[in-house]
Amino acid sequence: MMKVEIWSDVMCPFCYIGKRRFEQALEGFGHCKDIEVEWKSFQLNPNMVTNPAISIDQYLADVKGFSIDHAKQLNNHVTQMAAEVGLTYNFDKSVVANSFNAHSYSHLAKKHGKGIEAEEQLFKAYFTDGKNIDDLDTLVELGSAIGLDADEVLQTLKSNAFADEVKRDIAEAQYLGIQGVPFFVMNNKYGVSGAQAVPVFEQTLQKAYTEWQQENPKPQLEIIEGDSCGLDGDC
Repeated sequence: MMKVEIWSDVMCPFCYIGKRRFEQALEGFGHCKDIEVEWKSFQLNPNMVTNPAISIDQYLADVKGFSIDHAKQLNNHVTQMAAEVGLTYNFDKSVVANSFNAHSYSHLAKKHGKGIEAEEQLFKAYFTDGKNIDDLDTLVELGSAIGLDADEVLQTLKSNAFADEVKRDIAEAQYLGIQGVPFFVMNNKYGVSGAQAVPVFEQTLQKAYTEWQQENPKPQLEIIEGDSCGLDGDC
């Protein structure tokens, strides 16, 4: 299968929008069953201190040196962009939270074949439901909802079992020169930066897949026919 790797951060509003646009492109792609999607960790602000006492608007204003009104305008603009792809952003409910634990949780989910489901629920928890994605009880609740063992989730997070994997993803992003997210790498050849329009994803998917097919041709068998049973049940 051709691999698509996606670097993102849970607290990145464009990552959720980019996820939806990429999914729309993939849904209309004729070879979507031949595509393997893997989400990778990235931290926009690894030193962020979780603080439910302040709003996202206030945090953005403090970090960027904006006025509160300007921060609200920016978040309102992103909210409108999200609505265009069917997402609901409630920045008034979002909790300022460090995303490292969320990325560790995502790696655990990936281990159990539920990485994509975990990524979706983390974005929804942060942008729509106003949940603290740094809180262990919250992550245990999210894990249980997609079929993970609650005790395993809790012990994994308490022991920082996937800390190295999170750091390895971040180091790989630095090696590739990735300076912002979302960032999509297709067939280890083509990079798409940002929440691009659906046609951009479609065109890049097609280009990458065409080359992948050429590099991985299906075997041409010389068949010697004999008595057999077919898929339609005829024998």
